Amino acid sequence: MTNPLSRALQRLGAPVTNALIKLGFACRFLLSVLKASPFALSRFSLTMREIWFAGVLSVLIIVVSGLFVGMVLALQGYETLVRFGASSSLGVLVALSLVRELGPVIGALLFASRAGSAITAEIGLMKATEQLSAMEMMAVNPVARVVAPKFWGGVISMPLLAALFSAMGIFGGYLVGVHLLGLDAGSFWSQMQSAVDFRLDVINGVIKSVCFGIAVSLIAVFEGYDAPPTAEGVSGATTRTVVTSALVILGLDVLLTAFMFRGI
Repeated sequence: MTNPLSRALQRLGAPVTNALIKLGFACRFLLSVLKASPFALSRFSLTMREIWFAGVLSVLIIVVSGLFVGMVLALQGYETLVRFGASSSLGVLVALSLVRELGPVIGALLFASRAGSAITAEIGLMKATEQLSAMEMMAVNPVARVVAPKFWGGVISMPLLAALFSAMGIFGGYLVGVHLLGLDAGSFWSQMQSAVDFRLDVINGVIKSVCFGIAVSLIAVFEGYDAPPTAEGVSGATTRTVVTSALVILGLDVLLTAFMFRGI
């Protein structure tokens, strides 16, 4: 008769083992996607179609969200900076917050919610309706024809969307700081220009957005390809894409920030 500790360890071990097995399948799936990538990139029209689907159709939510986040950040930051007589540094606060953190992170979360879930649902429905099996019967590799273009479309779109989010956020901060709160426009832009470093801030933000784009795109295509071919299976895969992407984005953000800004 097993004791309660052994039963608890068995219950804990099963989910961990299943998670490790799925992680292994995801790594093998990534290798197959990379192997099929030359075909997708040689026929770039396939990838361009996915850039339109994942990137261009996400511009509206990115622009509106970035504008509102920049406005709120300026309002909240002004209330804090004015207490210390540093209200002229509002532009620096808005720019560094967006370029370093909020632009890549919130942009990736919005990208996973809008584009990642749609990619998973599309691939899952293609599997449920046996379109992927039909491609295999016609000697067409579905990973090269369907999965790889969607993966690279997401990877290419994510840094552009993060940059657009940061730009709109800075513009929103400018509207609030200069036109609403009455700060000097020259001081707002000049202090921002002198404080934001291209290599430490802008490039590191781009690196973050690229890493988030790879992670979200891989999760989206893998969950769709691995989804059970039923309506419930596709629904569950779409939910897992959003939840897993959010957790991975936040975890990667901690690791990347620790490595990038450890010496500052």
